[in-house]
Amino acid sequence: MNFPGIGSRYLRLAQRVLSRGRLPALLLSVSRKSASSERFARLRDDLQQLQGLCAAWWRGEYRAISAQALLAVVAALVYFLMPLDAVPDWLLGVGLLDDLAVLAWVLRTWEGELQAYASWRERQTPQELARIEALPQEGAGG
Repeated sequence: MNFPGIGSRYLRLAQRVLSRGRLPALLLSVSRKSASSERFARLRDDLQQLQGLCAAWWRGEYRAISAQALLAVVAALVYFLMPLDAVPDWLLGVGLLDDLAVLAWVLRTWEGELQAYASWRERQTPQELARIEALPQEGAGG
């Protein structure tokens, strides 16, 4: 899997997040960072889609995603969290361009997988979807 601009470092970190049961903590951190500033408004919908997918996978409600696609999604979320990635987030005006590029790559590369999730999502009741995609509580494990 050729992850543009970020290499295998973030894929290895993503594998660690998944194997050590740290996905709930990752989802909470992404949520906090994306809610912390209006600078992330352009990313918010895409991040929420990826967070919902990960939460559904973590709860065992949705497993119809390939291991590679899940790893890429988690790696993109890890990348989003890192303040010192290819273009540091504190560089106003350009600091989010690399985050946008990585998210766009994941959304484009795994479009079929994400469309399948969106179709599955549409078949859920609003109450079930709220439960399935709810972010884990602080201190939640696997």
